[in-house]
Amino acid sequence: MARTDGPLAGVRVLELGAGYAAPTAGRMLRDFGADVIKAEDPVTGDYARQWVPQKDGLSLGFCRLNAGKRSIGIDLRRPDGRDLVRRLAARVDVVVESFRPGRLEGWGLGYEVLSAENPGLVLTRVSGFGQTGPYRARPGFGTVAETASGFAQINGWPDLPPTSPPFGFADSIAGISAAMGTAMSLFRRERTGQGDVVDVALYEPLMFIVGDMVLKYTGLGEVQGRIGNATGAASPRGIYQAADGKFLSIAASNQVIATRLFTAMGLPRLMEDPRFATGAARLENNDLVQKYVSDWVASLPRDEALAVLDQHEVVSAPVNDASDIVTDPHFVERTLVGITGRAGFESVRMPGPVLHLAGYDGPGYDGVPTVGEHTAQVLGDLGLSPGALEALAADGVVTA
Repeated sequence: MARTDGPLAGVRVLELGAGYAAPTAGRMLRDFGADVIKAEDPVTGDYARQWVPQKDGLSLGFCRLNAGKRSIGIDLRRPDGRDLVRRLAARVDVVVESFRPGRLEGWGLGYEVLSAENPGLVLTRVSGFGQTGPYRARPGFGTVAETASGFAQINGWPDLPPTSPPFGFADSIAGISAAMGTAMSLFRRERTGQGDVVDVALYEPLMFIVGDMVLKYTGLGEVQGRIGNATGAASPRGIYQAADGKFLSIAASNQVIATRLFTAMGLPRLMEDPRFATGAARLENNDLVQKYVSDWVASLPRDEALAVLDQHEVVSAPVNDASDIVTDPHFVERTLVGITGRAGFESVRMPGPVLHLAGYDGPGYDGVPTVGEHTAQVLGDLGLSPGALEALAADGVVTA
């Protein structure tokens, strides 16, 4: 259940989205106290339930995005199902959806309809290309957003093809952005009483993040390509292999950190060399700078190199895999959380909230709902009698 002391305590959210982005928005809101009611297909549920890897027949990815939500099974393809959604939307603060633009309107569930009964409603919409523009009707998933935004074009190495990440990058950023837009709309509603529509395109938050490539072209006429681990904006920076075969990162992205790095390497004289004395000079001689750094890192086991860098306050970190993360005392104390109330999941850990508030110690993740686990509870709040609920279930409109 939602926490009663979170900043969004008392906010009720109806989540109509499946997959990744919209459920990420729902989780962000739930993490800070909102009660999130997840509407799913009454037979198959959210298709994310089929994602791998699975543990004891349950998708771990689905767990991460949906633990602690309440699930109701409603068939939106049926008029009776859509009527139930309209009735629920009249009683919540937020509806989050991720259908193609126009689908809700075709079902009679557009904002004009829903807000007529609930003027303070915030409708948060996540789609591939947004609710406006020539591409609005196109379908979109994260991979498409990662290529359309320009991210894949500049990610990777010059002699290799454009590269998308092996995880839901665009979806996650879009979901977090959708939650931010929802919170802003709720804040404005507190002052005006009016609801709003939040329109998030999967590609847009990611295009903002890689926006320097657009500035570089429109301002300088340069098309940015792939440059591996470098940024093209600071040197030295990158990922380096230590003597034991393990990797670490170093970001000497300003003059102070570069000076500390050269001192840590035992080569303070490099800062007196005109080729390395300034950031611009280091970029011009980046290959040589990188060789100095690579050779030094390669002379030490990773832990020893990191200890020296830490002693000199050089920005650096190990390249962690999952086994490193779950045993790191900092992440164990601050970041990782468990899923409670489900046998066999006692050892399972996942990242918790994406930010921390001094006045709120964060949510618990009390179980992962089965499809329709809370249908009777939620629809009972609408005044449906047990008999009416049984009739809807028998007709396949809901799962109860």
